[in-house]
This record gives sequence, structure tokens and C-alpha cells, in this order.
Amino acid sequence: MVRLVLVGAGGHARVVLELLRAAGWFEVVGVIDARPDAAPIGGLPILGGEEVLPRLRAEGIAQALIAIGDNVARDRLGTRLAALGFSFPVAVHPAALVAPSARLGAGVVVMARAVVGTDATVEDLAIINTGAILEHDGRVGRAAHLAPGSILAGGVRIGARTLVGVGAALCPGVAIGADAVVGAGAAVVADVPQGARVGGVPARRIS
Repeated sequence: MVRLVLVGAGGHARVVLELLRAAGWFEVVGVIDARPDAAPIGGLPILGGEEVLPRLRAEGIAQALIAIGDNVARDRLGTRLAALGFSFPVAVHPAALVAPSARLGAGVVVMARAVVGTDATVEDLAIINTGAILEHDGRVGRAAHLAPGSILAGGVRIGARTLVGVGAALCPGVAIGADAVVGAGAAVVADVPQGARVGGVPARRIS
């Protein structure tokens, strides 16, 4: 049993907690959330904000899972927790399908009914959300997020901290730069530069 602390107490964290319990080999000792209105989730106590992390590490809690949907915040917290000596487990829902040849980085979360295909790579702290499909040879960058129902055809590359919105579809071989946003339902047929926002069918730059 892997003992860990869950970072985040919002909606995404509640889903991740249920994933961890379904997987059956994680023991979550508590939740980190600095918001004053943060409420306990799943019967777990709120242990405090980031200020309690050094104490938890000193007490022998060596694993943390960052369950925050904001990509920039998740990336920042990953750097902070790693500096404190925490490591990050991979969390895969039992109802997800991950190819044996796929590579999942530290702290990756793969939700129910998601698919990670042959020779695909998912870098540290990325989220493959419910029902998302990352086909063969695809690559998802650090702290990126494939939202529910998004479909990435073979060889698609997603940069760090990029969000691919709900139900978006990306054609084979498309490359999306870091810190970009692909809008919900978009059909991406061409590369998207770093920091751009695109949407529509076919997708066009909107900012």
C-alpha cells in the first residue's frame, strides 16, 4: 500500500480520490488545500496548506499526488514538492486502457475509460481525463491536460501545460505548442504555436 498526501480538494481532487480508492493500492492520509473554504473530501481531513508539507515529509510521508486541474499551478507545485523530497506515483483507473509500450511519467493521472495507445508518452504531472484518447506515438508534455472526451490521433504532440478542451479532435501528426489552449469541440488540422488559443471547426486562432 502506497501512503500519500493528496494536494487539492476541488472537484478534480474528488475524482482523483475515487480513482485512488478504485485502484486499491493507495492509502491517502489527508488533503492539502490552502483555501479557507476548503471542505474535507471523502472523509479525509484538510491538513493545511503548503506550509505543512515539510512537516509531513519529515514525518515519513514520501509520496504526493497533485490533484489540481490548473496546469500552471500543478507544474509549480510539482517543482515545489520535488524540492522537498516528495515523489509522485502514477495513478491509473482500473477502467482505463494503457498500452504496455506506453510511457507514463511521475504524477500522471489516467482517468476511467481513457486510452493511452502504443508507444505513446505522457510526461510528468499530465492529466488524461475521463474518456480521452491518446493514440499511438503521441506525446503529452509536462503538466498538460487532455480534457474529457478529447481525441488525439496518431503522432500528435502536446506541449507543456497545454489544455486540450472537452471533445476536441486533433488530426494525425499535429503539434501543439506549450501553454496553448484548444477549445472544446475544436477540430485541429494544423499545428498550433506556443501560447495560442484556438477553437472552431476547423480550428482557428482566437487569441
